[in-house]
Amino acid sequence: MDTSLITTSTGLDGYHVVKHLGVVRGITVRSRSALGNIAGGFQSLFGGRLSIYVELCEKAREEAYQLLIQHAQAIGANAIINMRYDANEVMQGITEVLAYGTAVVVEKA
Repeated sequence: MDTSLITTSTGLDGYHVVKHLGVVRGITVRSRSALGNIAGGFQSLFGGRLSIYVELCEKAREEAYQLLIQHAQAIGANAIINMRYDANEVMQGITEVLAYGTAVVVEKA
């Protein structure tokens, strides 16, 4: 799947949806390591950007995104519309990141 055919919109400019395949998702669950918490806590003492946590969040989102693409490809989609992220804390220090959207088959308009 061409990753340029993934959008948060309800449609793709220049394409029309010929088939809706349903909701697809990619989910990952991540925890912070003890060393990461110490480094993050140290960074927070000085304020500003907490790069340790930014990196953790970005890796989790990217993993969920790639799993979303794999799910869509597995059911025959060539695009995803209405793509979104969601995150929830499962328990203290353990976070679920979900990427989801609607798998579709599109054709050039």
